[in-house]
Amino acid sequence: MVAERIVVAIGAGVIGLCCGSFLNVCILRLPHDQSLLRPPSTCPRCQRAIAWYDNVPLFSWLALRGRCRRCGEPISWQYPVIEALVALVFLGAYLAWGLSPYAVAAALFGTLLLGIAITDVRHYLIPDEFTWGGLVIGLALSLFAGWRGLLEALLGAGLGFALLWVTAVGATRLFKKEAMGGGDIKMMAMVGSFVGWRGVLVTVFTGALVGSLVFGPISLRRKDVLVPFGVFLALGAAVTFVYGDAIVSWYMNLVRGG
Repeated sequence: MVAERIVVAIGAGVIGLCCGSFLNVCILRLPHDQSLLRPPSTCPRCQRAIAWYDNVPLFSWLALRGRCRRCGEPISWQYPVIEALVALVFLGAYLAWGLSPYAVAAALFGTLLLGIAITDVRHYLIPDEFTWGGLVIGLALSLFAGWRGLLEALLGAGLGFALLWVTAVGATRLFKKEAMGGGDIKMMAMVGSFVGWRGVLVTVFTGALVGSLVFGPISLRRKDVLVPFGVFLALGAAVTFVYGDAIVSWYMNLVRGG
């Protein structure tokens, strides 16, 4: 039994590495509306295609010491870091929830959130492929819990979209300028499909709290600062997915005076 768990854990990590490699492609190409399939991976300096044996997630970068085999151009550290992080997400999901639909949801949700956070902080942009594509994945996975699970996911997606849309419209009218991007609104629809309507409330509160603590002091000195709110929503969503039920239970007991 122990040996079997070790094998499955290694398999989860390997799948995570491969998904992390694909996520790197998404992070680099989606913000520029580039194809995810063409052209194949190439060195940015010598423009030569990277051979398959130099494109093995994480291990090739380590073996080449972070440089192109042909021209010696440094290869960004983003590649191995993202691949390793996604591998850890997949491994952690398996260790926490075993071979279950919830573990699959945790692994895919964590990967989507990481992609959203990176693209938002780098480009102030959240690609639709992460949001609408993630929404489809969230709704599909909710079917493992039956029609009740699907209903919860639909309610979560609807509330997530509506809550951020109302907030964006209200803030735009109040401050006379665009206060929130459409990507954040679509992102919360995706998040709601994974965490449900209660989780949406926890996510928004947590994201707003952390975002205020980080960017509040900065905005006092600089009025033109742009806030990548998707980063904080992603953090709030990750916390909610893992601890959301415990947070809601704690809050309800606090309200009831228990």
